[in-house]
Amino acid sequence: MPEVLARSAEFEVYWQKLECKFALVDNVFDECLKEARALLSPVGLDSYLDNARFLGKMGRGPEPLLVYLEEAPGAASVLGEEVLVELREFAHYMSTHTNFKSIVPFLQTSGAVARLLPSHELFKRYIEIVRDMMNRTSGSVHGHHTTFPSPGLSDMLKQAPRILAMVPLVGLKNWIEYGIRYYNNHPERQIEYFTLQSADSKAVLQRERHGTLFINNERKLGLYMQGLWQDKDRLAPYSLAFEDLVKPVPYFDEQGIRLPDVYDDLNDISGMDRYRATLAHIAAHRRWSTKMIVDNWSPIQRVGVEAFEDCRVDWLAMQRYPGLRRLFIALHPIPDESLLDIDSKQASTIRVRLALLSRAILDPDFEYKNEAIRDFAGRFHQIMRNGESSSPEMASLALSFIARTPKDYSPNILFENTEVGYRDDNRHLWIYIENGDEDEMFEHLERKPQYEEELKGLPPRHYDEWDYANKSYRPDWVSVYEVLHPKGNAGDIDRLLEKHSALAKRLKAMLEMLKPQNKVRIRYQEEGSELDLDVAIRSLIDFKSGSSPDPRINMSHRTDGRNIAVTLLLDLSQSLSEKAEGCDQTILELSQEAVSLLAWSIQQVGDSFAIGGFHSNTRHDVRYYHIKGFGESWGDEVKSRLSAMEAGYSTRMGGAMRHAGHYLKSQQADKKLLLILTDGEPADIDVHDSQLLIQDARQAVNELDQDGIYSYCINLDPKADEYVRDIFGKQYTIVDRVAQLPEKLPQLFISLTK
Repeated sequence: MPEVLARSAEFEVYWQKLECKFALVDNVFDECLKEARALLSPVGLDSYLDNARFLGKMGRGPEPLLVYLEEAPGAASVLGEEVLVELREFAHYMSTHTNFKSIVPFLQTSGAVARLLPSHELFKRYIEIVRDMMNRTSGSVHGHHTTFPSPGLSDMLKQAPRILAMVPLVGLKNWIEYGIRYYNNHPERQIEYFTLQSADSKAVLQRERHGTLFINNERKLGLYMQGLWQDKDRLAPYSLAFEDLVKPVPYFDEQGIRLPDVYDDLNDISGMDRYRATLAHIAAHRRWSTKMIVDNWSPIQRVGVEAFEDCRVDWLAMQRYPGLRRLFIALHPIPDESLLDIDSKQASTIRVRLALLSRAILDPDFEYKNEAIRDFAGRFHQIMRNGESSSPEMASLALSFIARTPKDYSPNILFENTEVGYRDDNRHLWIYIENGDEDEMFEHLERKPQYEEELKGLPPRHYDEWDYANKSYRPDWVSVYEVLHPKGNAGDIDRLLEKHSALAKRLKAMLEMLKPQNKVRIRYQEEGSELDLDVAIRSLIDFKSGSSPDPRINMSHRTDGRNIAVTLLLDLSQSLSEKAEGCDQTILELSQEAVSLLAWSIQQVGDSFAIGGFHSNTRHDVRYYHIKGFGESWGDEVKSRLSAMEAGYSTRMGGAMRHAGHYLKSQQADKKLLLILTDGEPADIDVHDSQLLIQDARQAVNELDQDGIYSYCINLDPKADEYVRDIFGKQYTIVDRVAQLPEKLPQLFISLTK
């Protein structure tokens, strides 16, 4: 055992207080104590030693105590000394479970996590997330005593600093949630996920990497405040992820300036510039606003004073730094002025009026009609041009505005496009003489940011897949590989068309009715492009006979256009190679005949159309075959691909539908139709829950519908009633006798598009 140097009498007192017998701790205690004395207050130092003594007597060996002595002072210097107790309490909580081996990684990373979540509130949220994961991923009997430790907890704790350097706290929470949801029953795969070895883990983490993180730009923002505003106050983040209804907004108090932990780009303004706009507004308040006694003001009056004071400090900030005008105007909402016409007994428009006034003050190019707003915007600018303005002066102007504009009788307040996101909550403006409950009616609300899905380029193209059990998407779950279908003999298709020549003649007569006509007459018009002679003569006879003539003696014309884009999506799974019931041909051969006739029919009408086929071999390999593109004509090239169709593998329908919709959505057409020809329910060899791919296909239909694409299924499975309605609702046809498919398919297309 290495020799321990004699310590000073003062340090010996602290060592005795620790009541520790571990030689490993004895060796490093003096160095740890020196750092702790430099970072902690005397009270904090006592708490540090008390909590360390507790961990040393916890019965889990010297490691938890060693790590606590090393990491706790650094965490406390960032988060406050109360975290010393919280670290000890959570370590003790872990020691009572089978997850006691995770105590060390939790404490080892506590300092790094504290620096990445530099507020006590966020760190407490982090502990709650860890606790939730520990409880949900540990084995248990009847939900009580744990029987085996969480497989991925220690690995997650080791990765936490790395993750938090890339995503906000909500990103870490979502990443953990995904791992628990899908791998809770697979210990080995759970470990792969939480060690960032699996593709899913990286994909989910990539999805959560959005916006500009406060922690990555804290130093820049601090320098911005010091350089432009000579303000050195502490900046601290808060998370928007844990309040679903009322979202916190920026504010400042005696503890410092509080900002969101992440800002997304908005209205072509980067997240970094959104931080700058918010800090500029707060700095302007700190420089030019004064506190006011608020007890005698109603909530309506108070919110009016806040709006005018916000405009004043923004205006002063723009005079000092003209470049702020672009940021403020871009981030300022444009309210709908027509909302002011709503009856005040039905809804309060106070927020709309104030947002319109604010926009009018800041944006000289803003167009509006309300005379009261125009008048008070002019009064505001007159005060500001005089060179002297104050918070009480703005309050007086605001109270006059509230008195002149309509009364607000309704508790139903309109908030639409009224929240100015870069402004703080103005708590710093008020002095309350009497303590009372705050009126929460005017708290600032923020919508949860909407995030857009980003699809990777070729090859392959990745699509999300819907997990109905958890009501969420599995990100980038399905890999779709595009290929041009191999060629065969185009003559085979010509022979199929000759075989059905009689049917083709009948179809041609029906198709003639679908062809667009150049003009259609619209009769019985009072005003039109030309006289309708028959109606005019009848009206003249009525007039001569003393009856009231029909004044609708004109007619006009309109173009009868037909602008339709169609994609026919063919299921090429292995089951198509089976013989059709009561027929010598396979389902695939009958499908070739039907698709050939349909393609010929669409070509006769002149609609834009494409043909694609698909099959799958697990989610990692969904093949999408291009048989005909929208830009190709119906000729030998396309016929040769159609003749070479082969069946194989499985039917992962949702990913194929999304991919077909990707191309159909980009077509310039009034109507967009996706026809799916299949002989069975969605299935794949890596899916054991039969409902999973059915519900995913249903979700794909909903997504396509939102994109203006009408999906329709032609199903050749006699038992399809059991599942096809779940997917397509009423948008399907079951062809019981597959031999009739060549006749049914073109007729169905005609009925859908006539």
